[in-house]
Amino acid sequence: MTLKRPVRFFAVEKLTFIYILITTLIILFLKPELPVIKELLRVRLLFVSVILLLAYFNSIKNWWVIRFSRFVAVGGTLIYWYPETFDINRMIPNSDHLLAGLEQFIFGFQPAMVFIQHFPQHWIGEILNIGYLAYYPIIFGTSLYFYLRNKKVFEPFFFIVMFSFFCYYLIYIVFPTAGPQYYYQAIGIDQVSTGIFPKIGLYFDKHQELLSLGNHSGFFSQMVQNTQQVGERPTAAFPSSHVGISTLIMIMIVKNRQYKLMSLILPVYMALVLATVYIQAHYVIDVIAGFVTSFTFYFLGSLVYSMFTRRFMGIPELTALFINKPVKVRN
Repeated sequence: MTLKRPVRFFAVEKLTFIYILITTLIILFLKPELPVIKELLRVRLLFVSVILLLAYFNSIKNWWVIRFSRFVAVGGTLIYWYPETFDINRMIPNSDHLLAGLEQFIFGFQPAMVFIQHFPQHWIGEILNIGYLAYYPIIFGTSLYFYLRNKKVFEPFFFIVMFSFFCYYLIYIVFPTAGPQYYYQAIGIDQVSTGIFPKIGLYFDKHQELLSLGNHSGFFSQMVQNTQQVGERPTAAFPSSHVGISTLIMIMIVKNRQYKLMSLILPVYMALVLATVYIQAHYVIDVIAGFVTSFTFYFLGSLVYSMFTRRFMGIPELTALFINKPVKVRN
């Protein structure tokens, strides 16, 4: 079969190859059990094969459905990459005692415990849990919105989102933290109440119990708890990617002057941010770090995208990244 055009990879596919390479090196360095290594490498080989095949078919037929499938395939890998951070970092001692201790030092109490105690109302819990559940719909919805509206905007948007996810996942691998819902359960509420936060080392390697939120039996509260029981792992607390990615999306929505979309998402975004602490998935420190890193990863992701697409960005273009005007890139 003759190729009509050379095989070329999207910037986000190149980025995925780099993430696969970096995490493969980390896995080989940590030297987990042989069956674990085989499984982790097998999945990587599968993902690489799918990306290569789709790029190859796209070089034969430049159909929109194939091009779209290439982005879906890369984005779909996030379903695997997130829980995999625990498969890797479970071999590294947990660091929640540092976050809980710092939280106690700053506030004098644990906000993740006090928040839900002071606002136990059913309707508050339901609103905040709706916000928490909206995380993935926000990502998927805004990606589809930009893809249908302006594909030239979509590609850097999607790249920067994936770049940020990969950065967060690398942090989670090398700095394992589980969040209050796991750590409080591990050390016991009595120790949390007295401000004692012991090291637990590799505790989560064998224990993955979630802390119960008590009598919150609302429909959306139950949906969150059921989702966590199925897909959550004691990983990915610091920084909060829920806050980081959703803030990043808000930045890019404003950057592209989509104010109607911003007004639609903003209330959900605010509920999502509050929910991360309310349902005890994160410490307040995680939220702050997620907000700060969203701007950092936006800037870095924009730079890396310009490198991958072989475009040069000078001082005016870099400045434009943080103000509300289109970026004019010199070829």
